[in-house]
Parts: sequence; structure tokens; C-alpha cells
Amino acid sequence: MIPAHVRIFVCTAPVDFRRGFDGLALAARERLGEDPRAGGLFLFTNRRATGVKIVWVERTGCCLLYKRLHQSRVVLPPGPGPGVRIDGEQLARLLEGVPRSARRAVSV
Repeated sequence: MIPAHVRIFVCTAPVDFRRGFDGLALAARERLGEDPRAGGLFLFTNRRATGVKIVWVERTGCCLLYKRLHQSRVVLPPGPGPGVRIDGEQLARLLEGVPRSARRAVSV
């Protein structure tokens, strides 16, 4: 479970999944206007919405989580800008994905 005080940002535009730690940290700064060193989790998806990468920077280094969905896809929450802030519960639902056959949007 992620503590309630942790900020979680979702980039609503897909990124190139060849990016690693530094490239995703740069995307957090450029696309979301947030400094990853200030704390928080930054979630990115690929173009097909079948993968999720989450980057976070802690005191001793940078961490990267990569999840590939086999029979599901990620449905991002709608937002007015390039990024959306969500909570831990919404993150858990987002990481579950929805079946690829689902045609309707699922609220996150």
C-alpha cells in the first residue's frame, strides 16, 4: 500500500518505452512540470497502453517499476492537461488494467 501523502502523477501522453531512469525523469520535468527529485511517483504508458513504467527518486537513488499487461490494457484517467494526479487506490485499479475487449472507458 502506498502512503496517502505520496504524490502520484500520470502522464496522459504515451512515451517511448526505450527510455530508462534519466529519460523518464526528464519526461516528468518536461511534460508534467514536476521535479522528480522532490518526491512522488511518475507513471508513464506506452503507445499501445499495454505497459506501465513508474519512476521515483528516493534519497539513495532512482527506482523504476515496469509492468507489462498480457491480456489487458491501461485506461488513463481523463485530464485537462498533460498530466493527472491520482491517489494510491486509483493507481492500484489502473495497474490492474481492463480486458482488451472492453470498449467503454473505465473510471480510475
